[in-house]
Amino acid sequence: MDKLWAPWRIKYVSQKKSPGCLFCKIHKQKKDKKNHIILRSLHSFVVLNRFPYNNGHLLIAPYRHTADFEKLKQEEVLDIYNVMIKIKKMVKKILQPDGFNLGFNIGETAGAGIADHLHLHLVPRWRGDTNFMPVLSETKIISQSLNDLYNKFKKESK
Repeated sequence: MDKLWAPWRIKYVSQKKSPGCLFCKIHKQKKDKKNHIILRSLHSFVVLNRFPYNNGHLLIAPYRHTADFEKLKQEEVLDIYNVMIKIKKMVKKILQPDGFNLGFNIGETAGAGIADHLHLHLVPRWRGDTNFMPVLSETKIISQSLNDLYNKFKKESK
């Protein structure tokens, strides 16, 4: 396998993993720019995925810490849905994707990187975005920095 030079990842791979839930920590910190939180609503928030599948990969999470859909109140479910519609419109305007993948990975076995806090993935897709790079070289290209993308979303949300 070829190697891809990615010096920005050293901070992540070398940092000591702290205990606790990432989503709970970042929403309580109120450091939205640092944490790339794009939008906050009454019951949920939207954050850029730091290790995205595609450019513009967003996560929508409830404030309340739960891994179980059945434990969400009706107003929390409705809030997540309404936030998803709002952020999807913003992504369409800013990035102009050809389509979207939307989904929840429930449990570690299903692929949830943060299995103990429910979150919805919104992944913009473009024709040809799955090309030879991931197939032949196990390399995915993300064409825009998180800070640049964050600034575009914040500008649009005003």
